[in-house]
Amino acid sequence: MGPKSDPASRSPALSPLGLWNPLQLASQFQSPLGPDSKSLAQVPFGLQEKQLLEGPVKPLDWRYPIVPEVQSELAVDFQLREPVTPSSVAVQCGENRVLVEVQQDFFSNGQLIQPTGLSLGGCPVVGQDPGSRVLIFEYELQDCNGVLMMNEDELVYTFSLTYTPEAFAGTPITRANGAIVGVQCHYQRLQNVSSDALRPTWVPYASTEAGGEVLLFSLKIMMDDWSYQRPSYSYFLGGVINIEASVKQYNHVPLRVFVDSCVATQVSDVRSLPRYSFIENHGCFVDAKTTFSSSRFMPRTQVDKIQFQLEAFMFQEGNSPSIYITCTLKATIASAPSDAERKSCSFADGWLAADGNNQVCGCCDSTCGPDGEFAAPYGGW
Repeated sequence: MGPKSDPASRSPALSPLGLWNPLQLASQFQSPLGPDSKSLAQVPFGLQEKQLLEGPVKPLDWRYPIVPEVQSELAVDFQLREPVTPSSVAVQCGENRVLVEVQQDFFSNGQLIQPTGLSLGGCPVVGQDPGSRVLIFEYELQDCNGVLMMNEDELVYTFSLTYTPEAFAGTPITRANGAIVGVQCHYQRLQNVSSDALRPTWVPYASTEAGGEVLLFSLKIMMDDWSYQRPSYSYFLGGVINIEASVKQYNHVPLRVFVDSCVATQVSDVRSLPRYSFIENHGCFVDAKTTFSSSRFMPRTQVDKIQFQLEAFMFQEGNSPSIYITCTLKATIASAPSDAERKSCSFADGWLAADGNNQVCGCCDSTCGPDGEFAAPYGGW
């Protein structure tokens, strides 16, 4: 019987537990190519791949940013207040003359009308009492395009007292509607004299404001007490429009918002004519100085909000009862002090700042900003 072969020379290398060991097998079958080939064979590729797959994997913790939800507005109990019909015309009918006295506060809204805008049948004002602010007409019954009518009991002379509002000097706006008041003198056929006057009536004017939100800035029409957004955009002439500009901070450092400029137009195109710029020169509220109104910035109570009041007005020319207001807002870091390009200034016998730093308003009568240049919108934010 021939010699027995060694089992190790015929069978694969086994581990002490009787399992196939690839490392021992690689050492038995060495490559004749050299030491580099030997080192490659000692680390099988399959073993490396297995180790990589079994390694720990860090879970993915990145998520898309969540946009904060804006709190919905609460329902507001709102009712538009109707203006009271004023009693501003008094008439005295003489034997052959008529005397008409008209209060300059014609609409009882605090706005004084100009004598040049008032006429009695085409006849101008002949007198004025500055103390009582009364305009006076006194003419013959046959003058001023008066119309004579006669019935069985009376002779009636009828005149038209006409008010045509004039635009404020240097602006295309007015804060009053035109009105026609019928004035009559009744004479009994027996020569007894009596007089009667009609109250002025007009169609109320509705003013519509449009607020736009750009990025995190907002412009809103507010209630009289500033507690909620106003559900109606309709106003009567002489009414006060409360407007609030704000900037949402979210994760930013605290920001202070400013109204850099505001312009009113009859259509949504800010470049259209006519247009009226009532905030300009980097936060100078010029409406009160130009039209003697009570428009103003309110004292600031929050850095991320600025509130201002604008007296309702209309354009003298044009048949649209609506106006569009477009404002440029900007914000700076709240810790930065206000300056000539970042301010909120109102005019009331002088320029006053909503933040209390009145010195920054000194340029409102000239040009604010370095070398007369305007600041970039939004203040770089």
